[in-house]
Amino acid sequence: MPLPRAQLPARLVDVLLLLVAAVWGSTYLAAKELVTPTTVIAALALRFAVTVLAMLPICLRRLRRAGRDEVVTGILLGAILAVVFLFETYGIAHTSATNAGLIISLTIVMTPLLDSAVNRSWLPRRFFVAAVTAMVGVALLASGDGLRLPSAGDWLVLVAAAVRAVHVTVMHRRSAGKRYDSLNLTYLQMSTAAVLFCLASPLAGGSFVSLARQLGPGQWADLLYLALICTVFAFFVQMWAVRATSPSRVSLLLGTEPVWALLVGVLLGGDRPGMYGVVGAVLVLVGAGWGQRIERGHREHDTTPAHPPAMGHPTEQAVNHY
Repeated sequence: MPLPRAQLPARLVDVLLLLVAAVWGSTYLAAKELVTPTTVIAALALRFAVTVLAMLPICLRRLRRAGRDEVVTGILLGAILAVVFLFETYGIAHTSATNAGLIISLTIVMTPLLDSAVNRSWLPRRFFVAAVTAMVGVALLASGDGLRLPSAGDWLVLVAAAVRAVHVTVMHRRSAGKRYDSLNLTYLQMSTAAVLFCLASPLAGGSFVSLARQLGPGQWADLLYLALICTVFAFFVQMWAVRATSPSRVSLLLGTEPVWALLVGVLLGGDRPGMYGVVGAVLVLVGAGWGQRIERGHREHDTTPAHPPAMGHPTEQAVNHY
């Protein structure tokens, strides 16, 4: 049972959430060091298999209480999540860690756009200005030292951001008003993705078993880091923190992920965005952050209780990176 809010060290909650954001920001570099264009699916199969095995002792008893509708929802979301990771990881293999970390942050802008279109509840015009700012930033970021079209990897990550917005929106619509167990829902998604990638890996250049035999110590360290720290640890911290503080604060602190992705890519990955890239990175961060604030303010002033608090609002769910 969680402690009452008054007894929880607020500073510790903030530090742990920032740590999760930093960990998520580092996933792009870790994934880039792990995968090649021919081992993407096998690496994803290994990552999700390790994640599922690590979470099994905690989830096994709770899964027995899952209802049919909850299981179906988890499998559906898991299939969409697999598509997200497929595009994202192929994109990472063909672009820089910095570009991937900043482009995927456009989910924060795409999610409320999709949600408003589905619900026919339009956002203020200022939000669209913020969205355009972020998109211009992506174009400049992809240009590097000179104006050029985005690379194939940049486009793949952009598609992943759009599909992630679909994932978040479907999660909200499927769970609205229902008391699903968030741990069960997450585990079902992880398991579905693991099964899909394990089945697909022999058809895409080699099975995950073959890849496991080929990995060196450094690559195994990257894999375990992605599975245990970036997924299991981060999820449990997020789930604990959302009970210890407000969802908006969780969203705000985890929304710093692209900043950490930029820092990790430049300081540890050796990425050099160039003049246009630096301007683009700033525009992405400003546009995404500004859009998130506008959407949150618009929602807080909306007196219609259209979004039940059980699973949170889609924009707040968008911080679920797994």
